[in-house]
Amino acid sequence: MNKNGPVVIIEDDLDDQEFLAGIFKNLDYHNKIIFFRNGSQAFDFLNTTEEIPFIILSDVHMPYLNGMDLKNAIKTDCNTGIQCVPFLFFSTTSTRNILIDAYTGSTQGFFLKENSIAELEKTIKVIMEYWKRCVSPNNFANTN
Repeated sequence: MNKNGPVVIIEDDLDDQEFLAGIFKNLDYHNKIIFFRNGSQAFDFLNTTEEIPFIILSDVHMPYLNGMDLKNAIKTDCNTGIQCVPFLFFSTTSTRNILIDAYTGSTQGFFLKENSIAELEKTIKVIMEYWKRCVSPNNFANTN
């Protein structure tokens, strides 16, 4: 995990993009935020970039390539560095079947978008702080 890498957010709702951009600014994280409006655009970026993102936050329901299909495409077609990036879903709704599909597909988290900016900010802070403390193959330092 590249803790200083960009946060990739796949969100087709422009208002939600604006809210999230404001929250990241408020929380003063220095990671660049990269938005994509659908999974196809995000996949093209992830499959060609030299830059390893810090985390990927994806909506589930999107046009062209939905979040579940994006996660599967990353798992099968992207390089190992991208496959090791934490992939989390961030959606307005969920069902039991969607949650089962997400977690059996090696998703590292599923969060519901909160109704208030204050609650959404708390959720983003928890996500960022958790992953900032995690160790992953992308930031493993051999201490032996």
